[in-house]
Amino acid sequence: MPIEELLLNVLQSNLGWLLLALVLVIVVVKAVRIVPQSEQHVVERFGRLRAVLGPGINLIVPFFDKVAHQISILERQLPTASQDAITRDNVLVQVDTSVFYRIIEPEKTVYRIRDVDSAIATTVAGIVRAEIGMMDLDEVQANRSALIATIKTNVVESVENWGIEVTRAEILDVNLDAATRAAMMQQLNAERARRAQVTEAEGSKRAVELAADAELYASEQTAKARRVLADAEAYATQVVATAINENGLEAAQYQIALKQVEALGSMSSGSGNQTIVVPADALAAFGDAFKLLKGRG
Repeated sequence: MPIEELLLNVLQSNLGWLLLALVLVIVVVKAVRIVPQSEQHVVERFGRLRAVLGPGINLIVPFFDKVAHQISILERQLPTASQDAITRDNVLVQVDTSVFYRIIEPEKTVYRIRDVDSAIATTVAGIVRAEIGMMDLDEVQANRSALIATIKTNVVESVENWGIEVTRAEILDVNLDAATRAAMMQQLNAERARRAQVTEAEGSKRAVELAADAELYASEQTAKARRVLADAEAYATQVVATAINENGLEAAQYQIALKQVEALGSMSSGSGNQTIVVPADALAAFGDAFKLLKGRG
């Protein structure tokens, strides 16, 4: 028997087994689904949601179930979007925003929204315009972090039914038109000039206050010095009065004569040739002084 006929007979006798093995291979291939770590697969049965397959090996019913959607669960970034907004003080601004999100419930994202990126971008634009419309331009510039937090909170509430988690919402830039920018620059320069004038005025005021304090201090010190001198003179007068009281009129006459002699001595001690005119009663004063001195001696 030729070898070709032998092989044909073998195939004919084992054809059923071969077909069964082929069917089993197809069934296994159809039933086993390996899902990558970064994806989730949505399974439908006759057009209806059957299950959501997570990462790893999963089994489905072949020929009845099919993987209708393969959804990436990695974080995504929407393209930077620019939208115009008007602040509460009627200033037109152009806001550049960027949003990061990830899909956490694919069954909601697949069956509730057609274009998720466009839907999120439209939602963010509306929220940004509404929030900026309630703020003045200065508040938009100064409270950007608070504005970002508010926008993120509102976006999260809006997209909650889409099975999406908004991880970040950023305001990249707030741009102004040329006319508004020029007006703000003029206002800034005027504010700087005003602050410089205020600083100069405060410096002048402080200088006047310090000068007044110095004068007051000098006056107080002069008054203290005068008070000390007055106390000294009072003490000297008291000493003289005590001496007169104890020694009688002679002590007073002695002190007066002594002072007259000292005064004449001071007048004669000047430099150069001088002529001193001595009053007539001065000679009598000298005499009295000498008498008193002799008496004391």
